[in-house]
Amino acid sequence: MKLWVNGGLYDEEAARVSVLDHGLTAGDGVFETVKAERGETFALTLHLERLTRSARGLGLPDPDLDEVRRACAAVLAANPMELGRLRITYTGGLSPLGSERGDAGAGLVVAVGETSRRPDTTAVVTVPWTRNERGALTGLKTTSYAENVVALARARERGATEALFGNTVGRLCEGTGSNVFVVLDGRIHTPPVSSGCLAGITRALAARWTGAVETDLPLDVLETAEEIFLTSTLRDVQAVHRVDGRELAAAPGPVTAKAMRIFEERAAADRDPTLG
Repeated sequence: MKLWVNGGLYDEEAARVSVLDHGLTAGDGVFETVKAERGETFALTLHLERLTRSARGLGLPDPDLDEVRRACAAVLAANPMELGRLRITYTGGLSPLGSERGDAGAGLVVAVGETSRRPDTTAVVTVPWTRNERGALTGLKTTSYAENVVALARARERGATEALFGNTVGRLCEGTGSNVFVVLDGRIHTPPVSSGCLAGITRALAARWTGAVETDLPLDVLETAEEIFLTSTLRDVQAVHRVDGRELAAAPGPVTAKAMRIFEERAAADRDPTLG
């Protein structure tokens, strides 16, 4: 395996980031995960736009997107695989211990790992912890991910692959690494970004392509929704067949199945779609 680290391509054994990098000591960094099929990325431009927005939200300098693209291409060329998870990490760089950021400049790491196609359906659980829809990091895809690690471990203990959060006012928000959609009276709804959820790339494309609407939803909508599905970079559109103790009959349901088909067709037709 070869990785891009701060300007160059290195073998896995030689790829090193300082133990004083602020991404490690303070979680001061942002990242994107991009799907790559046989070396070809999907929606890379949209991911890089969000990387820049997240960096600005943390007060980091804008990433050099030309360098990021070169790094992605180099890593994918050096590590051929059928289906890959391309990870772009952009950090505060070398800094003093503590919260204060140093002046050495940002760090950039690009790596790829092999993955497999997700099943058409999955199980999810709700967790007792909340998303803070008014927090300093709300809407940013940062490396401060420990909250998600804890919630996902809870889901795994219960035989699920994802944990769903409500926010501080009891509204449906998102998963640890996915957005959630529900079908009510045959129509697709997803929580608005004001709920505190990440503005997912796959979420935005799926909503655009299927006609889903943003709706402020109570968390307990999961108890009555006709169908539920998740979206994320590696899940694409994935039906939910169980939420907590509730089984959803015949998942994927007809609305979700259509959404899955539409997304697959549109994504195959345009590997770098826009939302403009």
